[in-house]
Amino acid sequence: MRILLVEDERKVAEMVSRGLKAERYAVDVAENGGAGWAMAEATKYDLVILDLGLPGMDGSEVLRRIRAHDLRTPILVLTARDATSSKVENFEAGADDYLTKPFAFAELVVRIKALLRRGPANQESVVRVADLEIDRLSQQVRRGGHRIELTPKEYGLLDYLASHPGRVLSRTMIVEHVWDQSFEGLTNIVDVYVRHVRAKVDDMFPLKLIRTVRGVGYKLSEDEGQ
Repeated sequence: MRILLVEDERKVAEMVSRGLKAERYAVDVAENGGAGWAMAEATKYDLVILDLGLPGMDGSEVLRRIRAHDLRTPILVLTARDATSSKVENFEAGADDYLTKPFAFAELVVRIKALLRRGPANQESVVRVADLEIDRLSQQVRRGGHRIELTPKEYGLLDYLASHPGRVLSRTMIVEHVWDQSFEGLTNIVDVYVRHVRAKVDDMFPLKLIRTVRGVGYKLSEDEGQ
């Protein structure tokens, strides 16, 4: 799952980003409101963590713009503003949760998981393709009832493919979604990780789910004719 963190305090951004990556989330960071809004508008995120006291465009304005454009992405406001009036204002503007600084990272993770469990409405918490099952909340993967252990990036790759069953995803699309925006490696890193995931997900099973579309990219499908 991919999270957008809009936070101008560098230490807070680094701490949250590092912790969420350890929890197997892909994280993009915006250091001001204008950049945060542009990224939220251009990319489909599973969750937005939004500070309010941002340089340039205030976080409340970013929130209003996201909702005005009918983007249903869950939004968790993370701010030092603890006044009831601020909470009411931002909840009414469309925030889904509100956590004040300072905060415990463990509580942030619990709230993130709760928001991802709630929505958006079309977001399935468990994805199934043939006998492959991915629980997006616990981030556990099973095939044929057997637990499969994946690294964070392997999980991110499989989750992205499984979220678009039957759809061909280019290497560039995979890099942009699974890796951070600061990732500067070549797209052939995708081929390396696909090999790793195939070895764990496909090699021991007669039905191969991860398919190569030569010259284009990859897809996850149980139908060999797709």
